[in-house]
Amino acid sequence: MRAAGRTHADFSESISLTTPILIFDLDGTLSDPLKGFALSINYAFDYFGLDPVSEDDLRPHIGPPLDESIAILTETEDPDFIGELIEKYRERYIEVGFAENILYDGIVSALSELLDEGVTMGVCSTKRVDLVERVLMQHDLIECFDFVSGGDIGLTKDMQLGRLLDAGTVSGPAIMIGDRRFDLVAAALNGLPSAGVLWGYGAKEELLLESPTFLLSSPDELSTFYLSE
Repeated sequence: MRAAGRTHADFSESISLTTPILIFDLDGTLSDPLKGFALSINYAFDYFGLDPVSEDDLRPHIGPPLDESIAILTETEDPDFIGELIEKYRERYIEVGFAENILYDGIVSALSELLDEGVTMGVCSTKRVDLVERVLMQHDLIECFDFVSGGDIGLTKDMQLGRLLDAGTVSGPAIMIGDRRFDLVAAALNGLPSAGVLWGYGAKEELLLESPTFLLSSPDELSTFYLSE
């Protein structure tokens, strides 16, 4: 594990050796959604007579809010049309797309180790909460998490984290873990440390620009977040 900005010892001291709550992003962090995302996007685009988009061109759009990605891909700012595309996208995603999500190697063992150590964990994703729960349930991971926060149109990840903090769902030391700059920015705006992961869709350069507290190169390193008294 490589620290970005602070050493592990500095971080341990800053949270008074209290076990932090780990808040995970979903897409690109716990699981790879590319196949289901791409097929569902193109299902919607085909319905409205739009040209298909390759998986390579869709990779940068895994992580941001769906409405923002569709606006960029279609070069439109029409909220009604964007909403219709999202509705059609979800039509396929709810039926089969969520099941095309693949867990990253090492995630199950890392989560099991953290659970064994008594670490509190949650998920904060811009994906709608029922879809997040479907992905977690199909991989038998839902019981690993104490809370699941999902997004929706107009709801940014920093707003989601803010709501978790305001509601007391997240109290005390916590770390936001994700693969895109949006995760790290959300953490910073809410005064939380962050960990960028390098096995997802965000390039190392993208993550370093947001000065994450840690950079993790593999899921095996997730267990290093456990700090015992």
